[in-house]
Amino acid sequence: MKNLLTVLAVLLVFSCHNQAQTNPKQKAVMEAEPVVVPLQNGKARAYFASGCFWCVEAIYESVKGVEEVINGYAGGHTTDITYEKSNTGTTGHAEAVEVIYDPNVVSFATLVDVYFGSQNPTQVNGQGPDKGPQYRSIIFYQDDQQKQIIEEKKAALAKKLETTIAAEIYPFQKFYKGEDYHQDFEKRNPNQRYIRAVSIPRLNRFKAKFPELLKDDDKH
Repeated sequence: MKNLLTVLAVLLVFSCHNQAQTNPKQKAVMEAEPVVVPLQNGKARAYFASGCFWCVEAIYESVKGVEEVINGYAGGHTTDITYEKSNTGTTGHAEAVEVIYDPNVVSFATLVDVYFGSQNPTQVNGQGPDKGPQYRSIIFYQDDQQKQIIEEKKAALAKKLETTIAAEIYPFQKFYKGEDYHQDFEKRNPNQRYIRAVSIPRLNRFKAKFPELLKDDDKH
């Protein structure tokens, strides 16, 4: 019975993902012209989805040149997105982060390296224990140059690993900021069970892999 329930759960996840891909509204999102976010006070913005946004927020906030990371949702076809609605897997949205950074200190290309280097790039529809289309990997581009950077790095990684890379590539449309209690979650809840078991180990693996990219305060 347990095996049957596992199979049904897997089928449901793939069903939700396939529905998102074939939904006409979702298809329009994937084929839209990208929206360029202008610099604000010399700072640029980049958008990534890579599983639980608590984990991704902590990773990017440890990178030199990153000023702030905001948790939220992106990539879907609905406009009234919430955490609860995202968890249904039917909105097309994935948990995502807005990375506010100084392009004079860290480049978009390096942020893409951080993205691929801080996850399991072959896992489809999730990261680690978090499974479902709302946890799928997406990199958002704002112009042709960013798209080319992403595509080249994805292709190089696929060649290196000799396998398919799961990350989807979307034109950026809009970022929906998440609920207040999701912001800085790992910092505020270091002893929470998921944070201790999943988020902190993921962050530490990243730090060990990219020590040269870390802010001074994070080099420990």
